[in-house]
Amino acid sequence: MNERVGLYPGTFDPVTLGHADIIRRGAKLVDRLIIGVTTNPSKDPMFTPDERMEMVRAEVARQGLSNVEVKSFNALLMTFAEREGASVIVRGLRAVADFEYEYQMAGMNQQLNANIETVFLMADVSLQPIASKLVKEIALFGGDISPFVSRDVRDLVVSRVEKIGRRGD
Repeated sequence: MNERVGLYPGTFDPVTLGHADIIRRGAKLVDRLIIGVTTNPSKDPMFTPDERMEMVRAEVARQGLSNVEVKSFNALLMTFAEREGASVIVRGLRAVADFEYEYQMAGMNQQLNANIETVFLMADVSLQPIASKLVKEIALFGGDISPFVSRDVRDLVVSRVEKIGRRGD
């Protein structure tokens, strides 16, 4: 039997408890789950790709997930998925706005490779409002991000904010 490989792509800047939930649940659906850390030209990252990969690796280790690996990529998602032998793209959904965007992306990806399926996982209700962009904004204005990220990620974000300067002072 062939190994079922899944791919969960994202920028993970920073990795949140919402991401961790999708990683944990996605890992149950496949034999091997690859977390694909990428750059998005439309986003302004707080962390470098290597820093984000380390954050995700630490989160995976914290959860004790032995069938998950973290890789970086800077290519079309479907090109990376094909290269890694993935047959499933895992995507997390928080709200209707996410669905509209993800539905369009899934349709485009299907046009590129109809053999790779997209699976949507609904975010846990308690984690639905969490978004990396909002976590960074809260941190930049001195708010407490503890409810949204692991302790280690919180420490990294707070340290980075101290280096770049908090806003609103």
